[in-house]
Amino acid sequence: MKHVEGRPYADPQAAARKLIELCASTQPVQDGRIHIEKINEPFIFRLKASGPEFGAGLACAIEQGWLELHESGTYVRLLSPGADLLTGK
Repeated sequence: MKHVEGRPYADPQAAARKLIELCASTQPVQDGRIHIEKINEPFIFRLKASGPEFGAGLACAIEQGWLELHESGTYVRLLSPGADLLTGK
């Protein structure tokens, strides 16, 4: 019998917080824009998360008001409440 390890980003709240950390560590290009692939690649390939976990985390972060997703879906902006998570305010 195989035991399956728990997925750390199965909880959308945990995934959203990790996405905020990734956004904070990424240099924005202009007007605070962070290209979506700059957070998608490390989340999925380096952290070994799944696409649905990325989508759920992104949706949670947007719902919480931590991130803003452009209507084109090509970039996000870290909003003030999301930045406050990092500083502990």
